[in-house]
Amino acid sequence: MFTGIVEARGEVAALEPVETGARLVVRLPFADELAIGESVAVNGACLTVTVIDLAEGTAAFDLLAETLRVTDLGDLKAGDFVNLERALAVGDRLSGHFVQGHVDCVSEILAWEAVGQDHRLEIALPSEFARYVIRKGSICVDGISLTVAELENDRFTLWIIPHTAEVTNLGSAAAGKRVNLEFDMLAKYLERLQSE
Repeated sequence: MFTGIVEARGEVAALEPVETGARLVVRLPFADELAIGESVAVNGACLTVTVIDLAEGTAAFDLLAETLRVTDLGDLKAGDFVNLERALAVGDRLSGHFVQGHVDCVSEILAWEAVGQDHRLEIALPSEFARYVIRKGSICVDGISLTVAELENDRFTLWIIPHTAEVTNLGSAAAGKRVNLEFDMLAKYLERLQSE
């Protein structure tokens, strides 16, 4: 379980194809605090640490073909920045919202524009997930807990403060870039309960 509050930005060291998918290697500031088998959200996708290289300050994550299919992680290349969050510890503050690290879909940034000191981020909303999004509700974009400011049938808009743009991978955002989306889990559970 995560909160969508990005703990650090990591740098992709490598994305290497393997027989069952790929191995993602990330330089991260807390490599010495990790353990094999620990969960880390990378751009919002819950991944398992499989290798730690303290000399290089990296951790490796094995990506299944399914992970590559439903996330934007296959788009990564060496030098790209990714958002990182370690799993929520019992007793920690929940500053964002409940995030499982189970990406629902990949969507496209339609607009990223400076407005004063802030940024306006507009993202395409796939029709099959539109029912999970409400104005002023939470959504997780590349592992970042954000609030929906504007909502249309096929898109939603978020306002990004300078701090968020600075400490996340949104600093390299641009129209056309793909991002991971995870919709509010409470909405999904409510839908399931109502369908029975």
